[in-house]
Amino acid sequence: MKSQISFRAGMAALAVTVSLAAVNPVLARDRLSPGAAAALGVLGGLAVGGAIAASQAPVYAAPAPVYVEPEPVYVAPPPPRRRVIVERRCYEERADEFIPGWGWQERSRTICP
Repeated sequence: MKSQISFRAGMAALAVTVSLAAVNPVLARDRLSPGAAAALGVLGGLAVGGAIAASQAPVYAAPAPVYVEPEPVYVAPPPPRRRVIVERRCYEERADEFIPGWGWQERSRTICP
């Protein structure tokens, strides 16, 4: 595996060297400004660097996930709860009340002591 990686790296270096040797330098008569030439150089460097980085195998690999089922745990159920019932003795109180401008009106209210 290691020999394949070094062979691939050697071939990639050879390909880069041959491609750089075949490229003619940019001259002023090609009508490219210095900024455009620099931008093309940066883009070419990024493309070649990305290709070299993508061709290499990862340095390490994460271990395979392992699932271990935990042992069952017995928990005793809680004791039954006692139900407490509270009765409320409520009653309703009614009264007639005089409202000025309206007249007599019956009012009722619930009282729970």
